[in-house]
Amino acid sequence: MNTISKTLVTLMALPVLAMAACQKDAPTNAENGREISQQHIRQETQNLNAWFKDRYAENLAREPQTQTRLGIAGASDKLDDVSQAALDEGFALGQQHIAEMRDLFDMNKLDKQGKISFRLFAYNAESDSLNHPFSGHEYVFDHMSGPHSGFPAFMVNFHNVKTADDARDYIARLLAAERYFGQFQARAEAQYNKDIRLPKFVYAKLVAASRNVITGAPFSEGSDSPLYADIKGKIEALGLDETQEQALITDAIHALQTSIEPAYSRLIVMFEAQEMSANTDDGVWKLPDGQAFYQARLKSYTTTNLTADEIHNIGLEEVARIQDEMRKIMQTLDFKGNLQDFYAFLRTDPQFTLANTDQGRAQYISEATAIIDHMKSQLDGLFIIKPKADMIVKRVEPFRQASAFGAFYERPSLDGTRPGTYFINLRDVREQPTYLMQALAYHEGLPGHHMQIAIGQELVGIPAFRKQGLHTAYVEGWALYAETVPAELGLYTDPYSDFGRLSMEIFRAARLVVDTGLHTKKWTREQAVQYMLDNIANTEGDIRAEIDRYIVWPGQATAYKIGMLKIQELKKTAQAELGDDFDIREFHDVILANGSVPLSVLEDLVTEYIAHQKG
Repeated sequence: MNTISKTLVTLMALPVLAMAACQKDAPTNAENGREISQQHIRQETQNLNAWFKDRYAENLAREPQTQTRLGIAGASDKLDDVSQAALDEGFALGQQHIAEMRDLFDMNKLDKQGKISFRLFAYNAESDSLNHPFSGHEYVFDHMSGPHSGFPAFMVNFHNVKTADDARDYIARLLAAERYFGQFQARAEAQYNKDIRLPKFVYAKLVAASRNVITGAPFSEGSDSPLYADIKGKIEALGLDETQEQALITDAIHALQTSIEPAYSRLIVMFEAQEMSANTDDGVWKLPDGQAFYQARLKSYTTTNLTADEIHNIGLEEVARIQDEMRKIMQTLDFKGNLQDFYAFLRTDPQFTLANTDQGRAQYISEATAIIDHMKSQLDGLFIIKPKADMIVKRVEPFRQASAFGAFYERPSLDGTRPGTYFINLRDVREQPTYLMQALAYHEGLPGHHMQIAIGQELVGIPAFRKQGLHTAYVEGWALYAETVPAELGLYTDPYSDFGRLSMEIFRAARLVVDTGLHTKKWTREQAVQYMLDNIANTEGDIRAEIDRYIVWPGQATAYKIGMLKIQELKKTAQAELGDDFDIREFHDVILANGSVPLSVLEDLVTEYIAHQKG
């Protein structure tokens, strides 16, 4: 990122430019007064940023695993405190911080970026205040992203071993895992005792995923278990003398057998016991204060005040609109039949899948990488500011592929040693149809998540908490919007791939319907599945996996389409207001150059940009 965004410079300069214009005909002492005022604004903003830096460091010190994810050394032998007491303490500290900020600083005496930072810090604290009373409502374990699968994925992907000390830190973390999982288990048991219980179908998935971690050497006969294979391979790659290497491997085996195995065994016992009295009710309406919890989740994920009914109706309208667009593509293909017939064709015709073999998996990675590489060559015409960090495409590791998302993105490290990564789940290559390949690569990679998250992380002159912030409606809204950008350039290579873009969009629109249906209208799992089967092209296996996701992660899936619609609305407004002066590169920089923000803040930024461009 060698080029500074023209739009960012312009927006940051607005208050100064306005003052300068007023000074031209003002008396000298008035000019001096204004200069003092500007100095005070700069100093106040510097003081606020210094305060933010201290608070960020204070919070980061409580999160050794976040430090590792960011590539920060110093706590690589520790795991987070994940107890309920730690959660309560963190919340109380955040509320103390917001009160302190409001007492120490006046937002009206800050520059533009200072005001945005003040506003975002307050927003985040208020969001925490809304959600913390429901901290016990969020399922501690779920089959999609629970700590039982998250911990080994973290160790494999983030704990680098470049020295013998790094290996010792890895082993120390393995030893700490028994305490770590014990804290999660205590929260899960307390939750269960308050009648906040997972649907019955989830438990078998939790048991299977947990057993995967402790199957194989050194726990039992067979090939190496995932964590043992990882640490042993990392130690062997160091090139140490045989005695030192074997000593480290022996210590790793001891840690796995005395910490990891008992921790996971206790989890399995808990899951099997809880399954015995679980029921098949899926929505959070079944929980104590379930409706209030769900509305808080919607507000948090969408960063709006939309109600469940409003979101449900938006989804119905968008599904109908997108289906009309799909029929137009069917006409260009001269397809004989209705939309359901075309869906069936896409689901079953072998031309849309690669071989379900290692060769087919390698082919998918290669072709997805080529899509990303080609998109890199198009960025100059779309963006002024671009990420420094590179990105790669990688297969989801086999040990977690049974429960992992179909595709997802991991941010690059701050030190540049780890690129951004687009993970694609290839447990069954037939579940990743080729007509979706382009849209999925654009969403997870470029110009989607990597563009937004890497740029946000690399921004200069803003506090660190803003660089790491992730408002779901903004982040996922951008990635879904990003799927449409290549379409405007004609980059979708054939009508089927363009239909794939619409398939991805209608998928997100249908989520608005089924998520709210499950959690407020008491839809059953099968009702939600059937709605998706009737209205989108995804395979039944994919749809069932998605419905299971929405059940355990209420509200999250609504953020994508709500965020996309807001960005599209803002773009349409800017185009109408600016006419020939509209520059897509400048518009994209307005969206990206302030990091992740709630949609209301994003709207204010675009409104200000339009006003400045007009004069």
